[in-house]
Amino acid sequence: MKPPDWVRFVPASDQSLLVTVGEEIAPSVHERLRKLLYLLEKERLPAVGNLHPAYCSLLIRFNSLATTHEELEGDLAPLLARLEEVALPEPREIEIPLHYGGEFGPDMAELAEMHSMTPAQVAEMHSSAVYTAYFLGFTPGFAYLGGLPEALATPRLPVPRRSVPVGSVGIAGNQTGIYPSSTAGGWRLIGRTPVPLFRPAEQPMSLLAVGDRVRFRPICL
Repeated sequence: MKPPDWVRFVPASDQSLLVTVGEEIAPSVHERLRKLLYLLEKERLPAVGNLHPAYCSLLIRFNSLATTHEELEGDLAPLLARLEEVALPEPREIEIPLHYGGEFGPDMAELAEMHSMTPAQVAEMHSSAVYTAYFLGFTPGFAYLGGLPEALATPRLPVPRRSVPVGSVGIAGNQTGIYPSSTAGGWRLIGRTPVPLFRPAEQPMSLLAVGDRVRFRPICL
């Protein structure tokens, strides 16, 4: 069975296959990715191990003693052909309280000035959007959130910080995200949340999952 024209397979290593389902970061492409991920989690292929989603692609690790890249591509083709039929579960809606600006958002004033706004306007615009968790990566529990208003798109810091406080919310390019742990990072920090994003003692350990809808609720400025 021939896969759809928008699918591209790239061998990423001797035991991993990169499946690209589009060329742009867009809701329609992300929906394809979520549907493929949903099918693979529901109808697990015997040789498939870990699944690593990104914006437009899914990295599939597999047992190279049990299958080959070509055989896995053949196994994936029927699933890809069924994507239009897949009904995804309704996404969860998660509200996250956020302290904007001040000591919690050390880059807020500069970012606001870059966009000819006040910090209050940045906070209002940032909290008015509904974000989608496209994928998790970088550090456990870190969700890359798409849906940032175009007017707030801002480049990363020229020099990353050596340590970003846990719970910090930042902007990088056309994304926003929350640091679930204290780590180095170059996103421009506009606030901080008291809500833990990564909880090793709980199941699931990550508060956010792929496909979740996220809103930020201002608790002070």
